[in-house]
Amino acid sequence: MSASKSSYVCLPCRASYKQPYDRDRPRRICPRCAEPLIHVGSAFAVPRRRDTAAWRTLSVLLHAGVGFHKSCCCGPGYRPRTLREVRERMTYARRAGEPFARALVRPEIP
Repeated sequence: MSASKSSYVCLPCRASYKQPYDRDRPRRICPRCAEPLIHVGSAFAVPRRRDTAAWRTLSVLLHAGVGFHKSCCCGPGYRPRTLREVRERMTYARRAGEPFARALVRPEIP
């Protein structure tokens, strides 16, 4: 049986790599710049390299601790796709006192 593959991202290079997930090897290195790769999950869809807004949005999500892991029978759930959606949810989180990671994955803001 083959190992399931998961996505790893290098934010400075704007590159994504599918590699077998291995708990014994938590640190991965980017083959282009030798910076550490970030594990994003198996349900990740990589944006185009020249789409700077999408990569900036992705950077905010990853630094807040939001991943793209499959849950049961559906995908990872809602994830903001634009910087405007990210700003709206971050403002809501500050006002409501909610953690950023939870506010970022809300489908709608109350």
